[in-house]
Amino acid sequence: MKYHKICILICTLVMSHVMMAQEVKRDRLMNDIKYLSSAELQGRKPLTAGSLLARKHIRQRFDHLGLSSQYTDHTQYFTFTGRGETTVYENAANIIGFIPGQESADIIVITAHYDHLGVRNEEIYHGADDNASGSAALLALAEYFSKNRPRHSIMFAALDGEEMGLQGAKALINDFPFPLEQIMLNINMDMISRNDKNELYATGSFHNPHLLPILQQVGREAPIKLRFGHDDPAMGSDDWTFSSDHAPFHLQKIPYIYFGVEDHDDYHKPTDTFENIDQEFYYNAVLTILRSVKAFDEALFTIK
Repeated sequence: MKYHKICILICTLVMSHVMMAQEVKRDRLMNDIKYLSSAELQGRKPLTAGSLLARKHIRQRFDHLGLSSQYTDHTQYFTFTGRGETTVYENAANIIGFIPGQESADIIVITAHYDHLGVRNEEIYHGADDNASGSAALLALAEYFSKNRPRHSIMFAALDGEEMGLQGAKALINDFPFPLEQIMLNINMDMISRNDKNELYATGSFHNPHLLPILQQVGREAPIKLRFGHDDPAMGSDDWTFSSDHAPFHLQKIPYIYFGVEDHDDYHKPTDTFENIDQEFYYNAVLTILRSVKAFDEALFTIK
């Protein structure tokens, strides 16, 4: 009998480990970031051939996962003028997927921009960390929740035009398909695939202190160091409150958490390539973000 109980315990632990490993499919995650940052996509500048390929890849994955959308073919088109430019970009596109919640119509909006800088002086700016990493993570999270339906509704938004002034996030907020009051949280991912200190920042709790205990609990068991900060306006240039696509949500007084790393030597350079990401760190970062989303989905029922 004692031997039988030990066998059951071992089997339970093994199954638990297997289930945790299946939270994020590592090979698919790496294949996605590798493709999105490949030379074929030419740096994914809005409206280029590479950008259209990125859209297609994300759209097809949303279709395959059976995600719904409030926009035809998962695509929200918009027009903008580039920051510091006179060029008008017509038919820029956010790619949107949606999973209705089992118990609540309130929405967690998960965002990651898929655009980057394109080609400059005949050099491709691959944008592996910035932000093929967030885009591939978005697909991994969408896959998980397509098979494990959340309590709250979740919108997955692959955003265009971030590098030109957060244009996709602004367009989404300005043409959101539900009342903005239904958005309970924005989770933004931008640059999550490498850090020499094994640190991933979750910023935003300075403005939204009710979210900090949830993140602290996740951090205690995380496979990487989950850090907090970079969200106090007194920090000046080290304040990330308006540095990425979470900013338009914050301006609408929507709580947000932004996952990202501090700048590295390849930031906004042609050397931001798949070969220079840290695959182990990246995988663990995506696991940590997924577990944070799961924790928010559960905990926000009790603290609203």
